[in-house]
Amino acid sequence: MNASTIINDSMSLEEKLAAIDAAMANAQQQADEDARAGGLAFAAPLDPADLTMCDGCQ
Repeated sequence: MNASTIINDSMSLEEKLAAIDAAMANAQQQADEDARAGGLAFAAPLDPADLTMCDGCQ
């Protein structure tokens, strides 16, 4: 992902953050679709901290 295709200097901070959030959501959705096509339930947890906790702690 190239940041210069997502944000530019004329955008406000709020617009930049919204564009980054949208790009990350699209990337996660595409990764999940690719994983489902390969027989997996999901590609990666939405929160990386989920990898550090056991299922009972979550």
